[in-house]
Amino acid sequence: MKLNELSPSVPKKNRKRIGRGNSSGWGKTAGKGSNGQKSRAGGGVKPYFEGGQMPIYRRVPKRGFSNTIFKKEYTVISLSFLNDNFEDGEVVSLETLFNKCLIKKGRDGVKVLGNGELNKKLTVKVHKISKSAKAAVEAKGGTVELVEVKGFERAENNK
Repeated sequence: MKLNELSPSVPKKNRKRIGRGNSSGWGKTAGKGSNGQKSRAGGGVKPYFEGGQMPIYRRVPKRGFSNTIFKKEYTVISLSFLNDNFEDGEVVSLETLFNKCLIKKGRDGVKVLGNGELNKKLTVKVHKISKSAKAAVEAKGGTVELVEVKGFERAENNK
């Protein structure tokens, strides 16, 4: 078999070339009707346009306060997860979790919750840890180090 002998199993269907004269069946207005905003090239309205009436996003009152752009999202892992994926005496940190492909995104840090049981001595270096998880790690002879979350400095320090 040679390159010039290759052909697709299903032949390619020719696309319909609209707006190429009346003999094509799609001439003159090319299926877009007569005149108007939607018939023009690049024309049309945005999806939220309501025909000129006051749009809903302007009719509804804006209330409250949202602080979501400053919200911290932590990757949550449990003690049973650590028990299954780490050997006795290992260090649990953001880097080791990435290197073992156990988490995909670091987000704003890692938080350990006390779900499940821990049977190994581990050194845990995370951003947050629950009281029950900390007690369980220290009960097995492990240590807990809290890594500082990098955030915004206070306004007084920025002078």
